[in-house]
Amino acid sequence: MKLSILGCYSATPRVNTNPTAQVLDINNHMFLIDCGEGTQVQLRKHKIKFNRIKHIFISHLHGDHFFGLVGLISTFRLLTRETDLHIYAPKGLKEVVTLQMKLANSWTNYKLIFHELNSKTSELIFEDNKVEVHTIPLDHRVYTNGFLFKEKKGERKLDITEAEKANINVAYYRKLKQGHDVVNEDDVLIMNESVTLPANPPKSYAFCSDTAYSEAIIPIIQNVDVLYHESTFLDKNESLAQPTKHSTAKQAAMIAKKANVGQLILGHYSTRYDNLVDFKTEALTIFKNVELAEDGKTFEF
Repeated sequence: MKLSILGCYSATPRVNTNPTAQVLDINNHMFLIDCGEGTQVQLRKHKIKFNRIKHIFISHLHGDHFFGLVGLISTFRLLTRETDLHIYAPKGLKEVVTLQMKLANSWTNYKLIFHELNSKTSELIFEDNKVEVHTIPLDHRVYTNGFLFKEKKGERKLDITEAEKANINVAYYRKLKQGHDVVNEDDVLIMNESVTLPANPPKSYAFCSDTAYSEAIIPIIQNVDVLYHESTFLDKNESLAQPTKHSTAKQAAMIAKKANVGQLILGHYSTRYDNLVDFKTEALTIFKNVELAEDGKTFEF
């Protein structure tokens, strides 16, 4: 599982900082999460292949989280994309995008599929045989979701040496990976665990931005491996957090601790602050495994 931060600041783009966008590479899927202004430039800068992006998840309809989307859709068209593009977003985004395309007479030459979200409870919005994605209802000034990405349990690993010693025909290797016991060439039943190893533990990632402090999300994100949680403000500006429906670094750390997550990544910083280290310092007083998102930074788990 690999996470690439394309932008992690709030409000407006600046020369050296970008609004929210990130790419999650999980089990052969490359998911784009939010698409602030300048996202396609960041994708090019960090050499992320456009054609691998087939699913885009938009948390809410504030501009710093989706103003880069129409441009990206247009660029896909100019590059003669043919692959379907799925967009999971609050109801209303389809209207925004299609109006722009209509007025510019720039309809896509690929299928653009919108999955409009309006549920206020967590729901499964994507699933295949490798990964599932659930919404995380958040507490913000407009309808907002975070997203929970979960790998499904993989196949067991075949111990070739032990399988050969057990005189198992190669035709049964697939069944062994699927967890079955098999009969060997001598008509003896071979127990699966004697010739296979456990699959890698499935990984999970929760993206939460933007939101006020809300313990309602804890049951949804309980025990996730990695949590990205907005931390717009430092503790000294906590009085600004509730009216604007944002969180502080300490509040993000409290959520991480109560949800027993493996690692916390802070982001969505207000541009009023020059020193990001202060965010990590404050969060570390509550939760011990804290990292800072930074534009261009990559995390591998």
